[in-house]
Amino acid sequence: MRQKIVSQLRIMTRDISSPVSLRMKILELLLRIPKGKVTTYQELAKAAGSGPRAVGQVMKRNRQPDFYPCFKVIKATGHVGEYSGPGRVREKVRRLRADGVEVRNGRVDLDRFMHRF
Repeated sequence: MRQKIVSQLRIMTRDISSPVSLRMKILELLLRIPKGKVTTYQELAKAAGSGPRAVGQVMKRNRQPDFYPCFKVIKATGHVGEYSGPGRVREKVRRLRADGVEVRNGRVDLDRFMHRF
């Protein structure tokens, strides 16, 4: 009986717990961030039912930054953080500014530019 229940639970949760599904959920949420807004790793993780480190890994592995705007994800302190794409942090700041987000001393004013899900 216990085996049957465990088996059924695995089938029921397979889609939501798989790394591919989590990655897609994070990327889909990323597409909801409006122009001129940013979100934090923590906020995105909360919306995805995940942890901030998982979000960071998805952002790091994003091979389509022009489609999935990973540059819009910053630290909870407002610091822009890292960027693994070409141009590194300078490129992240350039992209944020081009999107309408004001960056001063490597920080974004979260009171003005934060998007919450």
